Amino acid sequence: MPTAFVSNLSDNTRKEMIGLLNERLAEAIDLTLAVKQAHWNIKGTSFIGIHELLDAVAERMRDHADTIAERCVILGGQAHGTSQTVASSTGLEPYPSEARNQHHHVDALRDRFMAFGASLRENIDAASEAGDEDTADLFTGISRVIDKDAWFIGAHNETGEEA
Repeated sequence: MPTAFVSNLSDNTRKEMIGLLNERLAEAIDLTLAVKQAHWNIKGTSFIGIHELLDAVAERMRDHADTIAERCVILGGQAHGTSQTVASSTGLEPYPSEARNQHHHVDALRDRFMAFGASLRENIDAASEAGDEDTADLFTGISRVIDKDAWFIGAHNETGEEA
């Protein structure tokens, strides 16, 4: 294993965390591309608001991917972020690339953000149990932003009316 820039973590813990981080890296890159797909193709009454929101969301997603990849390397691993690796490793459902209507894009993105958030929360627990609180904290910080972006995106299809 290459040089690690952390102390007090066993090789097994580092290897486990690198695996989790690479899984989330694939999903973060996949989700970034899904956001850009929607950004480029969305149509509807809220077009400009959603279009501009998605640009900001994509930027945050790129930052998340970068943070995840850097943690892989800090732990002595290698970040795997090529398009081929992402395509074969992502746990997210394929994005409906033919979607145009804002409601379809919003629902598709919301569902993928929620799935990514769920994976992050599972990884928070796994990292804590393994004794890597720094990786757990990384996943926690990202999950808060992902949940907020799921809300920002998903709220576009809410009517505000109670059932």
